[in-house]
Amino acid sequence: MPNDLVTMRARSDVLELAILGQLQDAPLHGYELRKRLNATLGTVRALSYGSLYPALKSLTAAGLIEAVDTADLPHALAGKRTRIVYQLTAEGKERLAQTLGTADPDSWEDDSFGVRFSLFAEVDPQVRLRILEGRRMRMLERREAMREQMQRNRERRDAWTLELQRHGLEQIDREVGWLEDLITHERNTSSHPTSTPGAQDRRRTPKEH
Repeated sequence: MPNDLVTMRARSDVLELAILGQLQDAPLHGYELRKRLNATLGTVRALSYGSLYPALKSLTAAGLIEAVDTADLPHALAGKRTRIVYQLTAEGKERLAQTLGTADPDSWEDDSFGVRFSLFAEVDPQVRLRILEGRRMRMLERREAMREQMQRNRERRDAWTLELQRHGLEQIDREVGWLEDLITHERNTSSHPTSTPGAQDRRRTPKEH
């Protein structure tokens, strides 16, 4: 499969996971879903309606979500002004649980990692740990490659280009440090389980810095 098709498929998978993750708690209409997805995807990419609704249509056709009129819903979304909202189907819940239960190389790449991280509260601690360790490995590889490139091309680069490269290297260093703190936290909490009230919530919350 050509690289551009692989990239498109990977982005489609990330968007699918992001949508399913946002719908797991309650049905949402398109506008609210778009706002939450943009907040989740953040600097990865801004999500337009042009990409959201084809994805919703595809997920509906696949049976993972369904469109429901709010007039038919017996909860706070119901009201005089009917609107179409989207909710997970049983198949969608199963797909979400299956995806969140896996830790493969795609889960620690740039596009996917942020979405997976935003759903860590629903992820088994051991899966979380594998994803964090995979992301750290990826960033260490990237840091080494950048250092080699800087050293190899130092004489041909102007001062501003070198400064930009140093800035990129510092960003990678910060992320590696952040990941190592999270990994240490996950290892410590998993090796010292407790049954006190609220322990499950504390295990799902990263240490504040």
